[in-house]
Amino acid sequence: MVETIRGEKPDAAAPRGRAWRRLCALFGLAVLGLLPMAQAATPVLRVLTWPGYADPDLVAVFEKRHSVRVEITTVGSDDVLRAKLTDPRGPGFDVVAANTVEIAQFVAQQQLAPLKMSDIPNAARQLPRFRKLDAIAGLAHQGQVYAVPYTYSEMGLIYDRQQFSEPPESLSVLWNTRWQGRVLAFDGSSHGFALAAMRLGLQPFRIAEGQFPAVARSLVELRRNLLSFYTLPEESLDLFRRHRVAVMHANYGQQQLKQFQDAGLDVGYVVPREGALAWLDCWAISSRSVQVDLATQWINYMLDPQVSRELTRRQGLANTLEEPAGLAGGAVKGPIVWLEPVEDADRRGKLWQRIVSGDRPERF
Repeated sequence: MVETIRGEKPDAAAPRGRAWRRLCALFGLAVLGLLPMAQAATPVLRVLTWPGYADPDLVAVFEKRHSVRVEITTVGSDDVLRAKLTDPRGPGFDVVAANTVEIAQFVAQQQLAPLKMSDIPNAARQLPRFRKLDAIAGLAHQGQVYAVPYTYSEMGLIYDRQQFSEPPESLSVLWNTRWQGRVLAFDGSSHGFALAAMRLGLQPFRIAEGQFPAVARSLVELRRNLLSFYTLPEESLDLFRRHRVAVMHANYGQQQLKQFQDAGLDVGYVVPREGALAWLDCWAISSRSVQVDLATQWINYMLDPQVSRELTRRQGLANTLEEPAGLAGGAVKGPIVWLEPVEDADRRGKLWQRIVSGDRPERF
């Protein structure tokens, strides 16, 4: 029964009003119920990468531009990256950032999808050496391209300008007894053997059986000329500064150069005439991706000039669109040699342990 106010007629519209409000409430609940479904329908791009390669603010721009959600998973080693990409129980990644050695292995394992380069127009902005994809080992296979270069670091020489009147020209400066006790080198078997092989004019990644003794003896000579081996950039900076080091093999390249210069050291940088080893990280699309078009857009976005310059500004890493300041002028004396898989990593590791522990040259 509808209650009325004395002197007024019953409002015939009241029941209809309450019915309308109930209908609106039910509609609102229905809309709320549909929200999770709408959110679930938003495309999700899963990216496997390294710290600093995809900062949140840059990711947010891509998400807004393409009305998608991006899930970033970062790794700290090649072993972890390899395990995550190939894990059949994992979520399945769409895009991965990996170095050329890993890319070559992924291609061989059919873990990557070929790229449609016409859908990556920003690749045309890259420096000429990065556009010659078939000339970079591991990126192309049977006429298909599987990865696009993104960032790199060559392993040049850092030297003290106060002790060198002219920049060093050759890797042999690391062996020069004039600088004995004022030389640093990286503690790594693969790079160590490659470095010595390059100095001897040998192929750095394919040392022949009969060449190993000569390369090992050369590394013993290097060890005897060093102040120390180092592992971390911060360690090298501390040793360089405290012991008035003259020259070092910069395993972290221009990242170390920037770190040294920021610390106020008067240092120079050079790629010697034998060349400099270099790692090159690339973007690739997983063969398990169900978002290939979106993954392609991500790669193109990462090569946008503004995004690439932010990588250099924030991380001190070289981008592929412009020459880094450290390689300007006459700093490049020889080629940049992209890393490749070596002939026998286990053998190099075992010999390296003997070398750094003090074994004599005549024992090799």
